[in-house]
Amino acid sequence: MLKSINKVIKTLIISDFVLFSGWGLLAPVFAIFLVDKIAFGNTIEGAKIAGFATLIFWVTKSILQIPIGRYLDKNHGEKDDFWFMFWGTFITGLSAFGFLISSYAWHIYFFQFFHAIGQALAMPPWLAIFTRHIDKGKEAFEWSISGASLGFGVGIFGAIGGLMVAAFGFELIFILVGSFSIISAFLLLLIRKDLAPKTKPLKHLPPFLPSI
Repeated sequence: MLKSINKVIKTLIISDFVLFSGWGLLAPVFAIFLVDKIAFGNTIEGAKIAGFATLIFWVTKSILQIPIGRYLDKNHGEKDDFWFMFWGTFITGLSAFGFLISSYAWHIYFFQFFHAIGQALAMPPWLAIFTRHIDKGKEAFEWSISGASLGFGVGIFGAIGGLMVAAFGFELIFILVGSFSIISAFLLLLIRKDLAPKTKPLKHLPPFLPSI
């Protein structure tokens, strides 16, 4: 199925699959971690921490990605897009290792903020590069492959994450999430030379937003 997809799109899909599969390990057990390790068994306090952690992540990401997107649009060419995407994904991985050493609520808030910065840096250029390089006539198909791969990755690894926590505890999960994220960033290096520098015109196609 992926043979008919060009190298850039294929690499972006695989990199995102690795990234979101890693975070899929954590998704179903993160709240349990907060209650058990941060709130010390206090369910109400754990719920508050989870709520504020979610608020910090989504508000920070939503605010930052708009000016980042505008900046990248003004600087035509894909080299800056690539490095924003690479370092954003790398930062996302570091935030997972940060959770590993967290013991207080403010640690969680700090690393959620850090995670949000990484995602805000990575998401706009990922979408831009995907949109520019998508194969003409295969737009819906390739966006659907991207969305389906994320769904499978998060779903399958979510189940695995729950089993792993039961067997090995939370530490291994955070190590794996961080490692998957770093691997995802380095996979992007495979397409660094396939992107257009500022001196070359870019191919623009109508944007198709993925359901992720």
